Amino acid sequence: MFKKSYMKKISLFLLILVVFSATASATMNVAIITDPTGKDPNGCAAGSQSYAPNMFQSTFLFSQEHKIALLSGGEGTSDVRIAAIITALTKLQQNASLEEIVGTAQSFDGIRLMAVNPTQGISVGGDFQVYVITVDNSSKISIQAASGGVVSVPAGTKGAIIHLRNSEGNPKYGTADRVRLETAMNIGRMIRDGYPATTILSKAFGEVANDSGEDHGGGAVNLISGSTTGDMFTPQKLNDVGYEMEKPYSKVSSTGWSVGYPEAENYQVSPIDGSPLTVVYAYEALGSAITVSSDNPSVSTYGSDKKGISEATSSVVIASVRKNGYDPVEIAKSVNRAIDSGTIVGVEHIDTSDLNVKENIKAVGVYYTSAPNGRTSPSWSLPMDSSMFDLLGNIQSVIGILLILLAVFRSTLIKSFFRRR
Repeated sequence: MFKKSYMKKISLFLLILVVFSATASATMNVAIITDPTGKDPNGCAAGSQSYAPNMFQSTFLFSQEHKIALLSGGEGTSDVRIAAIITALTKLQQNASLEEIVGTAQSFDGIRLMAVNPTQGISVGGDFQVYVITVDNSSKISIQAASGGVVSVPAGTKGAIIHLRNSEGNPKYGTADRVRLETAMNIGRMIRDGYPATTILSKAFGEVANDSGEDHGGGAVNLISGSTTGDMFTPQKLNDVGYEMEKPYSKVSSTGWSVGYPEAENYQVSPIDGSPLTVVYAYEALGSAITVSSDNPSVSTYGSDKKGISEATSSVVIASVRKNGYDPVEIAKSVNRAIDSGTIVGVEHIDTSDLNVKENIKAVGVYYTSAPNGRTSPSWSLPMDSSMFDLLGNIQSVIGILLILLAVFRSTLIKSFFRRR
């Protein structure tokens, strides 16, 4: 249960969203469970996108402790939505049911909350227009429309819930009802046919982006493995839109070289070995970022926001894991060879202390730095009480909290970095 002092801090912190940014709302929320036992590392996923700006406000909150993702949106204002989220987080810490958590939204005008846990199911509450999809053990697909109140996919059931509306100003306004149903039908078919939740989520993002115009990321989370898209698709500036999920995101060669758009338009083959390049669309990159396997880990990069670094690093790390397993020494050697060859550019060599290798969840973090003298990534001296991060240790906004923090305190962080050089 939250202490009152902590609740005051998180309330004040979230209200920064209202002060520094315009109203934002996710118009697509989707949650999918393909393995209600929670054993498949790719068996539960969720995410949001919208035509609206500031998508980091509405993407998702993810509790590692409870394995619950909380998605938000609606027609209500940002301050009302933040109040609803704070109330829902309190209920989450009190171990309330998913229905009780999302039922919070009914007390706030125009607000929608969706919550999902691999073994507890999916619930949505408040102001919504959704299809509830379930697939039983005989592979029978059921798709039910619902609007308002609280509805759920029950625990122990394969299924999904998708919400979709059109934003004002979207050139494809008026398509949401049709696309919501078509996407729900395709989700049901893919669950029936045995696709993992992470793959289905990627396909749903692409279909909604292409057909309804609600296409700005946003992002997604794999609830079982804990891997997320981070800030791959969220806007880089306040009051701006995120990456268009149906658009090309990068070009990748079979040997691991990668370059992001718009720079990718200048390359038809890899400049390293002349191998052909494959176009990766944003929704496909989303699926790759959250899908893990024994020889295909989730790879996260830190310390450089240069486009292409993430994709190139991911290819190199995956190749190393497939050959040598989750050996930090071998992964570091592979990354450094890629830097020497020009496959990865703009960063210094790494050593094993710059890696965070978690074989149990099939994840690898690579921390880059351009600092001299062999120093690893600097610790951040953040302009915020450390108790805030104690609070957010279990309930963390992997996109919203960090992005708004970096946006608001960017100059302080930069000064802190250069003081350490």
